[in-house]
Order: sequence, then structure tokens, then C-alpha cells
Amino acid sequence: MKYSAALIGATGLVGSEILQYLINDERIKNIRIFTRRSTGIGHPKITEFVVNFDELNNWRHEVKGDILFSALGTTLKQVGSREAQRVIDYDYQLRVAQVARINGIYNYVLVSAPGANVKSLFAYTKIKGELERDVMKLSFKKLTIIRPGLLKGQREKKRFFEEKAGKIFGILPIIPGLETLRPVSGKLVAHCCLEKALDQEMGQRIIHPKDILQVLK
Repeated sequence: MKYSAALIGATGLVGSEILQYLINDERIKNIRIFTRRSTGIGHPKITEFVVNFDELNNWRHEVKGDILFSALGTTLKQVGSREAQRVIDYDYQLRVAQVARINGIYNYVLVSAPGANVKSLFAYTKIKGELERDVMKLSFKKLTIIRPGLLKGQREKKRFFEEKAGKIFGILPIIPGLETLRPVSGKLVAHCCLEKALDQEMGQRIIHPKDILQVLK
């Protein structure tokens, strides 16, 4: 069986790797990507929509297919305020998920964060927890939430903390309970997203860092 995929966040570290996997996987017949700026990638499988996420009603009818991959995200440094970060990390993703559900997409993969929790004392993980909670309410037939640890890989904009922490924690031995501290490549996270999207397990599930590290074994 071949599947139609939709993707938001295609220019980010994980999203760009998801896009490459979708292009190269024979199980995927076509890909619709929704992005704030062009990826510059031309491929017969890809239909690219350069969109304004504040004007979802103008393109909501284009969000269709079998699977939606959501890897949209930003940092406080990039946008300047928690309010602006919440718009991208919560509002945009939830609205697209709601539209996808209405349009008949049944399989949703969300790239979240370790420690996501609505009761978190940290704004970032609280936002991620609220997003997880609210997409769970949408009753997708299949919902996979991926919680990677520290990400490593080539970003368009460097993140100082992740770069330094990755070097430090990358030399640590694997210690039970510290899996979230072990750096994981955006490529591996993307591979996990695709394989979990295409497996036979239905319902809702959360994939933790230790599970992501097992995906190639």
C-alpha cells in the first residue's frame, strides 16, 4: 500500500530529514508540504505550498492525505517572546491538526519534546504538554507523539545550548534514566517518525528518547 503524506515544518532540523525520508521511501506516493518559505527542493512527489499560517482558512482545503507529520517549532531567541513562541509551537500546529482531522487525515505524527507536561514549571515543556493534550482530543485513528532528547545536526541557525550540551553529554556512557541527555540526530528522529507512522499499531502512543534510540536495532 502507498500513502499520501502532508508535512509542516519541512525546513527545520527534523522536518527537513522527514522530507528526505518521504522522498526516498517507495511506500510514499506523494507529499504535500506547507512552509513559510520555499524549501527549494524540486521532486515529482512534492507539491509545495508557501503559506501564511495566520491565514489557514485560505489553504485549509489543501491539507489532505493519509498522514500528517508535524515538525514545526521555533525558539524563544528566534521570536523574542513566549507569546510569539506559543503561536508557532502550539497555535499553528493545533490548528493544522484540527483541519487535517476534519479533512479526513487519520494518521498524525507530532514531534514534541522530552518532559512535555501541562503542569511543567518550564514554559517550553508546558506548551508542548498542552499541545500533546489537545491533539489527543482530536481522536485521530492513529496518533504518534515523538519525544526526542537533545537534537544534533545541521541547523540553519545554531542553538548554543544544544550545541554545547550535545558535546558534553555525547561523551557520557549510556546510563538508565538519562536517555534524554544523550544527543540524537535529527535524521534518526525523522527515521523513527516515518517507521512509526507506517507500522501497524493504531491508537495513541508516546515514543520516548530510549525508544527512538532503539529504532535501528
